[in-house]
Amino acid sequence: MNKMALITGGSRGLGRAGALALAAEGCDVIITYHSNTEAADSLVKEVEWAGQQALALKLDTANMDSFSPFVKDLRQQLSAKFGRDTLDYLVNNAGVGINAPFADTTQEQVDTLLNMHVKGPYFLTQSLLPVIADGGAIVNVSSGLSRFSFPGYSAYGMAKGAVEVMTRYMAKELGPRKIRVNTLAPGAIETDFRGGEVRDNHALNQAIASQTALGRVGLPDDIGGAIATLLSDKSYWINGQRVEASGGMML
Repeated sequence: MNKMALITGGSRGLGRAGALALAAEGCDVIITYHSNTEAADSLVKEVEWAGQQALALKLDTANMDSFSPFVKDLRQQLSAKFGRDTLDYLVNNAGVGINAPFADTTQEQVDTLLNMHVKGPYFLTQSLLPVIADGGAIVNVSSGLSRFSFPGYSAYGMAKGAVEVMTRYMAKELGPRKIRVNTLAPGAIETDFRGGEVRDNHALNQAIASQTALGRVGLPDDIGGAIATLLSDKSYWINGQRVEASGGMML
């Protein structure tokens, strides 16, 4: 039986790249999406063209009340479409970016970031524990901004720092089930995140490239490959770790 992955926020950007990289490795994929049905359906078709099974389910990962009905639907779909009752991999990827000076950051902005990046993954993973197979693997997506600091990202970086602590505790407590949990921290990547600022702002793109050892900004496929690698059995002895995929940014 093929491996099965669930990727939150999988219809675009890093989640999409991760889904395609896993499909290329022979993995079936379920993605969640917030509102862009067209992008989600397109990703499903691409995975199927690659020879794997795929499904897109709608989910607001900042709404903890939605998790119980989501898991119920997921279990029904796993049985009906895939003929199985467990997942092998979970990628907590869904997220939003907010840029605001520390002096101007609001409680609402902090709550949005903590709900999306910390409470959401924490309680979604908790809800999915009966569905994740023993010996499986989880990747929680953080950010290079938890290590280096740029003005305007205090709340975002703080939330991602919490993700990294959460990962270590998950790894510790899920160890008896041989479920590995790691953090993947991307650097600046050319996606549509925050309106495509890294991808479309040439001056910003070049400034980041000049501070990156490999001389360019990251591409989605760079992160897709990293996701697939961390989930792979070849990375079995990597557990509870923060792995930065930034091409050597701000060394």
